[in-house]
Amino acid sequence: MTASRILVTLTLLAAVVAVTACGRKSGLDTPYEAAVQARKDAQKAKQPVPPEPEKPVEDKKFILDPLI
Repeated sequence: MTASRILVTLTLLAAVVAVTACGRKSGLDTPYEAAVQARKDAQKAKQPVPPEPEKPVEDKKFILDPLI
């Protein structure tokens, strides 16, 4: 009984380690940057190009921003 529990525990531990290792290590992309990159990738691959993304509006300062 204990051998099966050890096996299950090790299997779950290996699955957790494998899942946490997925992804890329870099800064986060904004939706605008991701859309621009998607257009560049589509042009390189000679696929239909998605529509031109709109530039984001400048952030307005809010009185509570310094607290965050």
